Amino acid sequence: MLAYLRRIGVVPSAEPVVQDISADVSLLVEEYRRFLVNERGLAEVSIRRYLPAACVFLAGLPSPLEAELGRLSAAQVSQFVIDQAGLRSVPDAKSMVTALRSLLRFLFVTGRIDRELAAAVPAVANRKLSSLPGRLRAGEADLLLGSCHRDTAAGRRDFAILTVLARLGLRACEAAGMQLSDIDWRTGELTVHGKGGLDDRLLLPSDVGEALVDYLLHGRPAGTAATSVFLTARAPRRGITADGIRGVVAHACQRAGIPRAGAHRLRHTVASDLLGAGSALPEIGQVLRHRSQLSTATYAKIDRNRLRELARPWPGGSR
Repeated sequence: MLAYLRRIGVVPSAEPVVQDISADVSLLVEEYRRFLVNERGLAEVSIRRYLPAACVFLAGLPSPLEAELGRLSAAQVSQFVIDQAGLRSVPDAKSMVTALRSLLRFLFVTGRIDRELAAAVPAVANRKLSSLPGRLRAGEADLLLGSCHRDTAAGRRDFAILTVLARLGLRACEAAGMQLSDIDWRTGELTVHGKGGLDDRLLLPSDVGEALVDYLLHGRPAGTAATSVFLTARAPRRGITADGIRGVVAHACQRAGIPRAGAHRLRHTVASDLLGAGSALPEIGQVLRHRSQLSTATYAKIDRNRLRELARPWPGGSR
């Protein structure tokens, strides 16, 4: 129904569609893509989020493109964001402005614009600290693990994936990117390929190691050339993707009879449990491999007992 309504123009498209982009736009977008890969070291999933906004912005400029970029102004950039924000959800608009800032930095570095216009991109209004970090309720993580049919190859794989997410707090892309060579069985360590091409070594808890061993010995197909730890359940056997990891979590929620949750919810649960056990925020940041303390600070909001100490008494109240 929604697809039909979009086709007849009653409701706007979910994503701005750019059709028949000019050759100069196509070439510039391809150069930008190579810049993101070679200079920024972004993962493919991030690049796929950046390119659509770049296409929409560049395709909206008059021809010839290079000359128009030389005349690009901050007012044009701001107006583009204002026009696009009304067509998008808040998360999508935030992703769009992030991609636009990245594109403008690329244009400045390559000399196509003579001013750094990334600062001209307005921020999307979003009360980031107004809600609490989402986490699974008590016992739900055990329900997810218990929902896996460990007498099947797919069940062993799903159990290993969920154990890695629930115990180590890995992102979906990090779990999907695990390679056989990343596991050091002698030292009991796991190399995690994180954001920005950075690698971290984590201690491998015994329950995580046991789940991985059970899958590798009795669930992972033998004789495959793929080097990824987690493979697809059906042929052709290849490394599972980040979307596949999210699908494993979603199906586990369905089997366990709990509300659907994303893979990142398990990461939030790890942080919340650590905070509840008395761990300090810097320690939690090390476990989650945050590069900025601001990323970890959001979990300070869930310690309600300590937050009550900061609350001022209500005027005229007893407490």
